[in-house]
Amino acid sequence: MERLPRRLAVSYGLGSVGTGVFATVPGLLLLYYLTDVLGVAAGLASLVLFVPKIWDAFLNPVVGTWSDRRGARRPFLLAGAISLPLLFALLFSAPDLSPTMAALYVMVVYTLAMSAFALFQIPYISMPAEMTDDYHERTRLMTIRMVLLTIGILLGGAVAPAISGGKDGGRHGYLVMSVVVAVILAVALLTCWRGTAGARTSPPATGDRVSLRRQAEVIRANPGFVALVLAYSVQGIAISAMLAGAPYVATYILGDAGLAAVLFVFLVAPAALVMPVWRRLSLTRGKLPCYAAASLLFGVVAATLAFGRVEPRIVVYVQVALLGVGYAGMQLFPYAMLPDAVSADPRSATEARAGVYTGVWQGVETIGYAVGPALYGLALAVTGFVSSSADERVAQPASALTGVTFGFSLLPAALVLLSLPVLKKYAATDATLSAANAPLEVPA
Repeated sequence: MERLPRRLAVSYGLGSVGTGVFATVPGLLLLYYLTDVLGVAAGLASLVLFVPKIWDAFLNPVVGTWSDRRGARRPFLLAGAISLPLLFALLFSAPDLSPTMAALYVMVVYTLAMSAFALFQIPYISMPAEMTDDYHERTRLMTIRMVLLTIGILLGGAVAPAISGGKDGGRHGYLVMSVVVAVILAVALLTCWRGTAGARTSPPATGDRVSLRRQAEVIRANPGFVALVLAYSVQGIAISAMLAGAPYVATYILGDAGLAAVLFVFLVAPAALVMPVWRRLSLTRGKLPCYAAASLLFGVVAATLAFGRVEPRIVVYVQVALLGVGYAGMQLFPYAMLPDAVSADPRSATEARAGVYTGVWQGVETIGYAVGPALYGLALAVTGFVSSSADERVAQPASALTGVTFGFSLLPAALVLLSLPVLKKYAATDATLSAANAPLEVPA
């Protein structure tokens, strides 16, 4: 079994502290910041979140093929590591404008931030397929990465709401939060760039520039990858909708905006603890069965959160902790299976193609993570949610409270359960790879 040096594996994984923070904080707080601090109507706020993600979805494949042709991934990491923290600091620092102009400001800055994120993220998730050819070592590398990603998610989800202070923190609280988070981003991303010097790469892609049409042909020829990316993107809609709903549930269902951070800790802390357990199970049971089990657990438990309005808080916390167990597998296995799916393309061994695959992967994932908050915002708008600025307090109608709960529970549950039949279509690819890589004895 090929073994990557621990220093290299950990340095690579540290990049996910930064990507986890960035993926979490806007997903958790930006919709709430727009509707409950800047006073932007829920429908317009949904559009503000949706447009930058769609732009990013189209940009990701471009960055992927660009990095394939360069061969070296790390210059892209450096560009993203420098620009993303600066843009994040501006994202939650909207000037005192009308709600419409403030929404425009946030949309423009968020679009630029998503572009900077693509420069780092696409080459970053292309690297494991090139760093090692070993089937199980990729799972080890992804386990390290996902544990550190979970730490980043936990940092973003716990620290950012606590610093911003919800409605009570107002504009100043979000400004302070944006600067603190920007520093965390800079440290994590630059450490990853520096620590991955010497990582193995594939030869640069040869021939003509890969057109979008040619990219589509490459992807269609790999049905295992198609099934995996579609299932994961549907689950991304579910997770991002739940993420966007957490501050609303804390404020309007549990009665305390500060509990958004508590909910997040109960979700992510168990995920960090059980990630190594999922990895050990995968060594004997296989990645695909473990991924399906984690998804099923998440979907069933999410449905039970529909009763959160009448349950004691401790019951809600237990439900969210169980969600975290499923969430851990739903984060670990797709990224552990992604380089396997790339390796199923025979040309990936002789030519850099990981960027094409990861560009498409990230693009489809980005669309999923754009649709989730937009769907949640649409649920708020349809059910009559009343937006307000930071210094206003409004009573929400009963219909809006139903929308807050529905978007946080039944909607994510339905989406995750619907992803399971799609995931089954990966079975042929999984069987081929599993046969070539016999299950390991679980280390003592």
